[in-house]
Amino acid sequence: MIIKFIKEKNKRLAAITFFCLLLLLSPRISVSAKVVDRISAVVNDDIILLSELNYSFKPYLEKIKAYGYALDKEQEMIFKARESILKQLIDQKLINQEIKNSHVAVGEKEINQAIERIKKANFYTAEDLNKALENDGKTIEELRRNIKEQILRKRLINFEVQSKIVITRDDVKTFYESHKENYIGTRKVYLKNILMQVPTGAGEAEKLAVYAQMEAVYKRIENGERFEDLSMAFSHAPQASKGGDLGFFNIDALAPKLQKAIDGLSAGEMTQILDTDQGYQIFLVQKTARVGAKSMGDASPEIEQKLFTEIVDNKFKAWLENLRKRSHIKIIR
Repeated sequence: MIIKFIKEKNKRLAAITFFCLLLLLSPRISVSAKVVDRISAVVNDDIILLSELNYSFKPYLEKIKAYGYALDKEQEMIFKARESILKQLIDQKLINQEIKNSHVAVGEKEINQAIERIKKANFYTAEDLNKALENDGKTIEELRRNIKEQILRKRLINFEVQSKIVITRDDVKTFYESHKENYIGTRKVYLKNILMQVPTGAGEAEKLAVYAQMEAVYKRIENGERFEDLSMAFSHAPQASKGGDLGFFNIDALAPKLQKAIDGLSAGEMTQILDTDQGYQIFLVQKTARVGAKSMGDASPEIEQKLFTEIVDNKFKAWLENLRKRSHIKIIR
C-alpha cells in the first residue's frame, strides 16, 4: 500500500511538472497576444496559478501605487508585497490540504447563521448585503465560500493547536509578577497648598523676605498647627478660603517638579518649600489612592486570555512551519 501511494503521488507530481513545462514552453501566437496563465507555485498536489496571485495581489498593488513612492522604492515594495502574498497563498493551500486530511466539516446551516450575523451587525437586508458585495466586486457565493473556509480553518487550528494548550495558575502568577506595573493602577493624590506670591519686579531682598515668611509658616506646621488654618491665614491662592484644598490629581498629570517633590510622600506629609512660577509653595498630601488597581484574582481572566493568544500564535507559527518543511513546495519564477 505504501509503495502504491508513493507511485501515485510521484505520478501526480510528474503530471503537474509536465503541465508547468507545457505552459512555460508553449509558443506565443503573436507578439501582441496576452500572456498565457501559468503556474506560480506547486504545493504538494496543488498549484497556484499566476491569475490567482494577481487577483489576491491587486488591492495591495493599488495601495502601493497610491503612495507615490519613487520608482525604485515602488518596485521594492511591490516585490516584497508580492512575495508575501504568494507565501500566504501557499500557506492557505497547505491548511486546506490539512482540512481535507483531517475530515473537519461545516454545514450549510452554520454558513447561513454566519451570514445572518453579518447582516445583523451591519443592519443589512438581503438586498443590502448583495449590493455591498457587488460594490466590492464579489458575489454571495464567494462570501459563502470564504465563510466556509474561515470556519474550517478555525476548527482545524483548534484541533491542531488550541485544544493542546493549558494555562496553569503558575503561568498566571509568573506573568502577573513580571508585569505588576500594569496592574497596580494609577496613583492619585489629594493635595492642599499654601502659596506666597513674590511681587512682580521684586528684588532679591524682597524675595528673601517672602521666603523667610514661608519658612516661618512651614515651621508652625511642623510644630503641630493645622495646615488648613495657616493656608486660610497666609496663602495667596484662590483656594485659601477652603484651607488650600486642590482635590485629587493623577500623579502623571502634575508638573515634573511637583511629581518629584511628592514622590514617596504618604498621607499627612508635605513637600519642602518649592520655588514655582506662581511663587513659593508648600503642598500637603492629604490622602492617596490607587485607581484601576487589580489583584491577581481580578486580573486572571485577562492574563489567561493574553497568554492563550500569545501561545496560540507561537504554536500556530511552529505548526505551520513544520507543515511547510514536510511538504513539497516549489515556487516558479
